[in-house]
This record gives sequence, structure tokens and C-alpha cells, in this order.
Amino acid sequence: MAKHRVTTTVNGDRVEFLCETHQSLLEVLRDELGLTGTKEGCGTGDCGACSITMDGRLMCSCLVLGVEAEGKSIQTIESMAAGTKLHALQRKFLEHAALQCGICTPGILIAARSLLERNPDPTEEEVRYWLAGNLCRCTGYHKIVDAVLDAAREMRGA
Repeated sequence: MAKHRVTTTVNGDRVEFLCETHQSLLEVLRDELGLTGTKEGCGTGDCGACSITMDGRLMCSCLVLGVEAEGKSIQTIESMAAGTKLHALQRKFLEHAALQCGICTPGILIAARSLLERNPDPTEEEVRYWLAGNLCRCTGYHKIVDAVLDAAREMRGA
């Protein structure tokens, strides 16, 4: 089967990769580009563990074909920290103990960042609604929601 050359931007860097037409973007990110922070949970778009943004739109990378990334701008969990300086959301997740096993955490962080980029002052209900596509099997969602709201306050300077 012939592979297709794809040129795209991932976390601000221009990249090229070869992929087969049936390979998901999740597979390409993990297996071809070595970006293993994006996790596979269900493979059907139901759990949100593989959440990324593509051209600013939140989506499950398991539902996108690698070839569809041509010319797009993709952000993964690896784009959140600046070197060793954690993003406010990452710090607040640690402070609030809003994670356990960590499989869902990258996807939740990407979804939360996407929310706060659109709405820097969300209500608890808005946070819960926005994160409804991200499933966590280990924690209750209360600490996650508290961490997002606390990060939003910090990011606004409140």
C-alpha cells in the first residue's frame, strides 16, 4: 500500500511524515512523530483521551485520518508546558490532585485549555459541559472542575 506524504504544523513546528490512508492521526502522532502524550482510550471518539486541537478546533485524534492533517495546525499535550514551566492548568491539576492514573489527563487538559481560550471566565456548569466528552475512570470530576476554575481565575489575574 502506498504511503502519503503529509506536511503540517505540530506544536508550532513544521513536520512531514508518511502515512497510510487508513492511519488515524492518533497513530501518526504516537508512532510516526513520537508524541506519546496523546493517549488512546477507546479508539471510537467516546472517551476524549486522545483530544487535540486542529486549526483551533477541539477533536478526538482517533477519529481523524493522518492524511487529513495536511496543511493544518495541530496542538497536542506536549505544547502546554514551556520547557520546565507548567501551564496554569497543569499546575492546578497537581495542586488539586485532579488526576490519578493519567490516561485521561492529557485529553482533559487539552479540552480545558480549549475552553479557557474561548471563555476565560466559565461557570462550573460550563466547565462540566465542555469536559463532558472526556471520561475519567479513576476520579470523580469535582477536583478536575475545581482545578479548571482555579486555573481560569489565575489566568485572568483574579
